[in-house]
Amino acid sequence: MKRALFISAWLLTSVFSSTAEQGRPFELVVIRDPDSLQCTHVALQQIPRFRGLPDEGYFKTKPLDTGEERVQYVTRDRDLAWARAESLCGPKEEWDFQVLVQDELAIAARSGQQLNQVVFGTTTLSAHDSAAPSHVDIPPLEIEPLITSGDSSNRVDLVFFADGYTRDEKGKFIEDALRLAEDISGNQTFYTVKPLLNFWAAFTPSKESGIGSGGKPKKTPFGLYRDGTELRAVYYSKPEVARAACFSLGDQCDYPILMGNDPLYGGLGGEFTVITPSLANGALVLRHELGHSVIEVGEEYDGGFAYFGVNAAHNRTLADIPWAHWLTNASSHSHAEDDDDMSARPARVERSVMPMQAYPWTLLNTSATWSTTFNSSGTYAWHLVRFSLSGLPEKDDLRVELDGKDLGWAPRKDIGVDRWHYDIKLNRTLEDGEHEVRFVLKNKRREGEAQLCSVEVLEFGDESEFVSTPGHYSLYPAFSDKNETSYRPTNEDCLMRIVTTPNFCKACTEGLWYALLLRVDLIEDLQPGCEQDDSGNWLRTLELSVVPLAHLRDSPVDVEESYTITWMKNGHVVRDFTNKTILVDEGDAVGSYVAHVQYATEEVRVDKESLLTSTVASFVSTTCGA
Repeated sequence: MKRALFISAWLLTSVFSSTAEQGRPFELVVIRDPDSLQCTHVALQQIPRFRGLPDEGYFKTKPLDTGEERVQYVTRDRDLAWARAESLCGPKEEWDFQVLVQDELAIAARSGQQLNQVVFGTTTLSAHDSAAPSHVDIPPLEIEPLITSGDSSNRVDLVFFADGYTRDEKGKFIEDALRLAEDISGNQTFYTVKPLLNFWAAFTPSKESGIGSGGKPKKTPFGLYRDGTELRAVYYSKPEVARAACFSLGDQCDYPILMGNDPLYGGLGGEFTVITPSLANGALVLRHELGHSVIEVGEEYDGGFAYFGVNAAHNRTLADIPWAHWLTNASSHSHAEDDDDMSARPARVERSVMPMQAYPWTLLNTSATWSTTFNSSGTYAWHLVRFSLSGLPEKDDLRVELDGKDLGWAPRKDIGVDRWHYDIKLNRTLEDGEHEVRFVLKNKRREGEAQLCSVEVLEFGDESEFVSTPGHYSLYPAFSDKNETSYRPTNEDCLMRIVTTPNFCKACTEGLWYALLLRVDLIEDLQPGCEQDDSGNWLRTLELSVVPLAHLRDSPVDVEESYTITWMKNGHVVRDFTNKTILVDEGDAVGSYVAHVQYATEEVRVDKESLLTSTVASFVSTTCGA
């Protein structure tokens, strides 16, 4: 008998037809295998808003690190959402996977009720026996605010979920989560969009402390584990629990972050952002993986498999480059002087090549040196040896060589045994022919812990062929795991390429604004009212609440930004009201008031979907004092 696990019974009609829920679009999320098209998860809920939603709905797919694909469909029609679900996964009577459906408890969460201990009942959908017993256990969630800027109905909410923290370690979990939230939103990465975000901590005690290794999870809510002992990805073994936990919070969980109680490097992106609170790497991994989750971009570093989004181009035509409006000296990107159609012209590509890359993930030992060879054409001006290591805290532990010459590697200060990334730049031309990179472990006491994680060699043209200056925007090659070439916006300016870089490039930052403003309206509310002046005369008031950006921020940011507010009364612009958030009019005034808000920031140059504008209207039918 096939079974589908449901949060709540089929209460869609009674829930979604309620007056309070009218106008909210429906979001369908499907997880499935892209080859077999076998679905493993379906979720349907109403979301507060999806701005600029087309009449035909919004449809998008993206690959996940698990090899699955995530399909998102947003529509205003519930029946269309379910029809799309069946078109993707087959008739619902045959479904045998987890299905999450909104119920009253999720709606209670959206209305601001505290959910400290949430346990959802479930029922089963079956072609043969709709009452067949089945359930999915949702862990009890103790919710605490970390950094909040507004109501979840008009914010994007990021939630840290605890894994591997025992009851006695709750304080450590809150401290770890707050440290990471403050790190990425304090003065870099997400700080300019901070007023659009809420950060929460959702604590569930684990029976065991820490995360699993060797492919075996511990007794924890989400079953986080490492595949081996290497400081690489951290995987989850209970995705159905993580999905249900986030889903149970309704509007309060847009992006779940599963945090494993482990002091060393590890993480994963995709459906969930998985991290550890590593002092050296926790914030680095978090902001990189959130780039994948929130902005929905692929990689910029070499050796990946997914290159897509606002930071990826696959040909040189200006019209096909998402960041064309950010190009430095855009005129230099075309050589077809007689072509009037600039968008059809090819852009300049910065000259570089990757002759070698490997991900050994291997433990080093003193008796067998790790080495590899590669060939160079001998036509590039300079080169870079890039690698990452763990378990090597001292300079005398390891020697890194290129063609038998010591490259002078030294570990990051105080890195201990955690993983770190290193670049050694060599301002000379590699000779034509074969070359060898060697990693020589010198300290036998490090055996069993010292690990070579990744290594690559890159070659670059001179400054006329390859501009390496920070802040220069062009087409920089990125080489996939199959050595296929795509293009990225900058050399090393983006954390999507260099995880130790604290910020996104301009193309990704602009994409971040796009992604968040799909879910956040600049206007919070418009409230008409009445008040009396000192003489007892009645006055009409309208108070406009907007998201605190520009001059309304609690803390200013070092980017140029502004709000422009235009008011109309009965169809005519009233210039005396310009840029006012509190409007005072005559007490006997009646009619329509419209406020148009325009936000401008130097971080967004193109706003095709008008996400940086918002309009609200109020009709006043009675006079004050009546």
